Amino acid sequence: MHRRTLFAIPMLAAPAVHAQSLINVRFTLDWAFQGPQAAFLMALERGHFRREGLNVTMDRGTGSGDVPLRILQGTHDVGVADINPTIRLRLERPDADVFTPFLVYDATALAVMSTRAAGVRTPQDLVGKTIAAPDSDAGRQLFPAFARAAGIDAASVRWLSVTPQLRESMLARGQAQAITGFITSGIFSLRQLGISDADQVVMRYSDVGANFFSTSLITSRRWANANPAGMTGLIRAMVRAQYETLADPTGAATLLRAREPLTDLPLETERLRMALEQLTFTPHVRANGFGQVDTARLQSTIDMIRAAFNIERPLPWSDIYDPRFLPPAADLRA
Repeated sequence: MHRRTLFAIPMLAAPAVHAQSLINVRFTLDWAFQGPQAAFLMALERGHFRREGLNVTMDRGTGSGDVPLRILQGTHDVGVADINPTIRLRLERPDADVFTPFLVYDATALAVMSTRAAGVRTPQDLVGKTIAAPDSDAGRQLFPAFARAAGIDAASVRWLSVTPQLRESMLARGQAQAITGFITSGIFSLRQLGISDADQVVMRYSDVGANFFSTSLITSRRWANANPAGMTGLIRAMVRAQYETLADPTGAATLLRAREPLTDLPLETERLRMALEQLTFTPHVRANGFGQVDTARLQSTIDMIRAAFNIERPLPWSDIYDPRFLPPAADLRA
């Protein structure tokens, strides 16, 4: 397990940052402006990024698989996304300049979701069924790893490519028998469509042994090496916002309304609470703070993905995760 040395640092007031000295940062989210994205928006709207000398512009995303591609294409400098599509990309394209300096979600959010009406109770019931998801959805991209862990053939399901907005409605209308995605998206969107929690069937990837890490900060080594202080400041601002969001989820969720006026505040607050309590602030993170990454678990994740996609080339965890840009340990705790 990688651990940073704990030491105390004096708390100093942030210096005034002049506009001309700010580093411009093009930041992409993994998904729409929903509850789980509120903590990142809080770092922006409360000026945490700016106090670190960063001028951040933040765009919505369309799926975790799209985030590393945006970075490689040069449209964005950094983003947040499920780490596993980036691992797959690096396995398939060793020259791809993407990595993570900071893991946000300690537990995986990935799941296959269905309904009792679709006749699905277990992973084995997915055989012969149609699953709807965007091509860029992390759950879809990592389904072979789920299938291998669950003991089913990944080729035994049919895929229906849909836009993010149509995914849950295809399941609700019976045009698909399952969907993949984050629990924080699927469960609540199905509830909005009239499917109660009791009628939903949620099979988390971790339930079958695919105990992945999840949402992480994604960037390129080129950008990080050119802006090391900015990279560290970005992480420090994100950590501060995560703890503030934990203290006031409703206040964080209200920030979404400026971007999405039709935001259902109670719903998005509940989504956010799930992300905070089940995915971000796990017992491990509450006890140790951020940045205390179990690298053996990360290597196991990489090897599981490699096996699922029949990729022979090994990938050491240090090629995908680099903790050198983390701020001091005191800045990674409340």
